[in-house]
Amino acid sequence: MDFLQLEGKAVLVVGVANKKSVAWHVARVLTEAGARVIYSVRSEARKTQVEKLVPGSPVFVCDVERPEEIVRLRDAVSALGLPLHGMVHSLAFADYSAGFLPFHQTPRKAFLQAVDISCYSLLALADAFRDLLDKQQGSVVTISISTTRMAAENYGYMAPIKAALDSSVCFLAKSFSKFSRVRFNAVCPGLLKSSASAGIPGYIDSYLYAEQATLRKDAVQTEEVANTVAFLLSPRSSGINAQGVVIDAGMGVNYFDRVLVQADRSKTGSNPS
Repeated sequence: MDFLQLEGKAVLVVGVANKKSVAWHVARVLTEAGARVIYSVRSEARKTQVEKLVPGSPVFVCDVERPEEIVRLRDAVSALGLPLHGMVHSLAFADYSAGFLPFHQTPRKAFLQAVDISCYSLLALADAFRDLLDKQQGSVVTISISTTRMAAENYGYMAPIKAALDSSVCFLAKSFSKFSRVRFNAVCPGLLKSSASAGIPGYIDSYLYAEQATLRKDAVQTEEVANTVAFLLSPRSSGINAQGVVIDAGMGVNYFDRVLVQADRSKTGSNPS
């Protein structure tokens, strides 16, 4: 039974980097569901790598910092002659080359570049593909984070940028509703083992802590995120629009888990007064 009703539907997946990336896992789930996946990668080198992984599938290059490349991507996808059912926006970039700095010392250039790649690109891609997306059942899904209100020092300025992404999802859904029924949603995972996380200072320690904070004491798996993305692309989720679906295995309700609290007290030797 084709529960997801994605058989034969074309979906553009933007942001595949390698087999650890969220976009790659999403593409695999979509392929298993019978969808026709179109890949967009950042560079020619990455295109060569991905083509080896998905022989016969269309793979295009698009650096979203270059508006002309977004236009070129749209034209290339249009030339395939496939009605475009959906699009997955799985892009995030932050330049930490200046080192681990307090938030108030975030370099302007790095912040604005991160906004451009991680947030504004969703608007630019949506606008470019507005006439190609299925007006009745089209779905666009982006990848955010489980919360932008937790001021994790090592995540730095990316949380405010993801907050802008979350807000943009709502505004895009409203904007597109004027001429279509295309839906916009975000999947908001807890900490993952992904290629994007590798460059975050101190990420492993945060990941291990987050794993213990989940209700099941087992970290969120990238495959679980991909499954949710596939569902939001599916007509089965037709009533969900302008939302952020949190995938954190219950971490958000479990910060005061007894085991974590006792472990912290044993390290500091503190006692309540």
